[in-house]
Amino acid sequence: MASKKERVAAVSMVASGSLAAAKFTIGVMIGSLALISDALHSLIDLGATVVTWFAVRAADKPADEEHQYGHGKIESIAALAESALLFLLAGGVAVEAYQRLAEGTPPVPFSLIAFVVMGVEMAVNLWRARVLHRTARETHSEALAADALHFASDFYGSIAVVIGLVLSAYGMAWGDAAAALAVAALVALLGLRMGRRTIDTLVDKAPSGAAEKASDAVAAVDGVTEVERIRVRRVGPSHFVETSVRVPRTLPLDRLPELKSAVQDAVVGALGQADVTVTATPVALDDETVLERVMVIARNRGVAVHHVTVHAIDGRLTVALDIEVDGHLSLGAAHELADGLEARVAAELGPDVEVETHIEPLQASSLDGTEADAARVAAVRQRLEQLAASCGTVEDIHNVRVRTTEDGEIVNFHCRVDPQLTVQDVHERVDAVERGLRLQWPTIKRVIGHAEPIRAG
Repeated sequence: MASKKERVAAVSMVASGSLAAAKFTIGVMIGSLALISDALHSLIDLGATVVTWFAVRAADKPADEEHQYGHGKIESIAALAESALLFLLAGGVAVEAYQRLAEGTPPVPFSLIAFVVMGVEMAVNLWRARVLHRTARETHSEALAADALHFASDFYGSIAVVIGLVLSAYGMAWGDAAAALAVAALVALLGLRMGRRTIDTLVDKAPSGAAEKASDAVAAVDGVTEVERIRVRRVGPSHFVETSVRVPRTLPLDRLPELKSAVQDAVVGALGQADVTVTATPVALDDETVLERVMVIARNRGVAVHHVTVHAIDGRLTVALDIEVDGHLSLGAAHELADGLEARVAAELGPDVEVETHIEPLQASSLDGTEADAARVAAVRQRLEQLAASCGTVEDIHNVRVRTTEDGEIVNFHCRVDPQLTVQDVHERVDAVERGLRLQWPTIKRVIGHAEPIRAG
């Protein structure tokens, strides 16, 4: 099914052909150079519209392996060809008009049908120019915009022709040639304007204001701290945008795709149809805490850390942390990892910082095991309830699970505590229950307690 651009171009072809034939016939009959030149202008328009029709069909094809940015510039090439045709026509008409003015010619006889044809043509051209301009704006079609400009010029050129015919009818022989010169000047001005705009597109000149709009939209995206660079070019109806942005290095890696998608949506919202390439550069922000800086260093080195504590002792910064390594790793290799992490933290925070690491075996990610029998689960539950009662703030032990693995028993349980307590207080109390259980049964390798707030009522 033909697109809207194709349908509008096809209607424009029929109109151009009909009007060109009518004006040329009448111009030859009455010997009016202005009318003949205007007919030739319309004939050029017909050829240009045919080119436009083929151009918009080709430009609508999707990108392929040979044309990875699409086929939109075919419209620009078509518009440039139309500009060349306009200059050719303007030159020919200007030369003929000058010769008639220099040599002198009898005035063009009055013909009512000429005025009728010109009136119909002016009405049709005004309608076509408005329809083409509206469609070009909706579809961002340069070829249709060129056609719209053609027919707008035709309308004003027709006014000059009518004036020339009136002057000739009143015996002023120079009127027709002067009108032809006016048409030639208008056509040349049109060709210059259209050619300049088309060349700007072909040499990838940034569309006016597009980079500023896109930059403002990208800068407003949550997570973007700075827009380093943005480049915009246009191919047919599409903007191709390349932007490099800075983001906090503390931003989790799994959030980067989400941020890039938000940048793309922002650019599309600002410019319309757009193909956006985003490059994100992580940077350190001035408001980063020491804890955040240490965690970023550990993440970048692929090291799991926890229990990071930061203190200022007598004006000197001290950092202590637990580092988790494969339990089967040799102490020498593990110590080398720890030394590398300590050195990087010191390089980041300054040579006077004191860094201490505690090496722990990383818990196995996957262990085969079996569910303990009901009696064992009941015994563990009873002991957990006793420990919770002695703690005083931990209650409602539930969802107790006991699994036996090759490394020992793993116990999971849920409990409830006062929701007004701080996370630190809750951790200490639940940790006390966990330690008490391991002390009673050394076969228990790990205890994991999940604290929930006490429900009202």
